[in-house]
Amino acid sequence: MSAHSADGPTLVEVVLVKAGRMKIRYPAELLADDGTRATVRAPWAGDGVRDFGFVRFEPGDVFTEHYWRDRWYSVKEVRAADGTLKGHYCDITRPAELSGGRLVVEDLDLDLWVSADGTDVRRLDEDEFAASGLLTTDPEAAAAAVAALDELDDRAREGGFGALLV
Repeated sequence: MSAHSADGPTLVEVVLVKAGRMKIRYPAELLADDGTRATVRAPWAGDGVRDFGFVRFEPGDVFTEHYWRDRWYSVKEVRAADGTLKGHYCDITRPAELSGGRLVVEDLDLDLWVSADGTDVRRLDEDEFAASGLLTTDPEAAAAAVAALDELDDRAREGGFGALLV
């Protein structure tokens, strides 16, 4: 289902929560919402340039972000200002909630980066996940998070996210 109306695109506020506190929030254009997956587009919302060593997020970059209400992750397609695909940044999160113009996701510390050509697949922040205490405080959520990371890693290494994002 398209999220555009005769009055123009529908805007939502994306809210990323971590450890019970808001980490970041930013406006995004709601591109589609089929009741299970919501897709939004937004410019890089960080302050200035963030250089990870293997990719740089910078002003002008555009993120097309896919969130699921029934999956423990989001997948963000990252493009440079000129439209060149940089890659996919995946956040392991609790399932997304969209209501009242707010798309809220809880970050569970695990991430995956997949370069545009698919040759660089990196698991990120596993140390932060271990230190978060989730394994002790919510073992079921921790198991779901690890399973989600494994699923995305497998998809990335076995041909990418094409079928997932169609």
